[in-house]
Amino acid sequence: MTLRITREGGSRSRATLKLEGKVVAEWAALLERVCSDLLQSRRRVVLDLADVTFVDRTGIQTFDRLTRAGVEIHCRPGAVASVLEGEGIPVTWDRVDDGLS
Repeated sequence: MTLRITREGGSRSRATLKLEGKVVAEWAALLERVCSDLLQSRRRVVLDLADVTFVDRTGIQTFDRLTRAGVEIHCRPGAVASVLEGEGIPVTWDRVDDGLS
């Protein structure tokens, strides 16, 4: 499976990118280029990783560089969030809507 990057509604000062699939090797490089372009235009960048199923070592290194550059990562509690946090990458946990509210 590839990585799908979709730009969700945002504003002139904020861009939210929804990621779906696996963040590996060449896809991590593409993600970094997309985020770098947005950061150069002085936008706040938020990554929604709710639908990311796997991150390899290259992906982890990419997320580390991106967060150091100011990118914010949102993720559901689970394997991907645990791996990123275990590597010292800050993650904002999104509440999972369980339909019980």
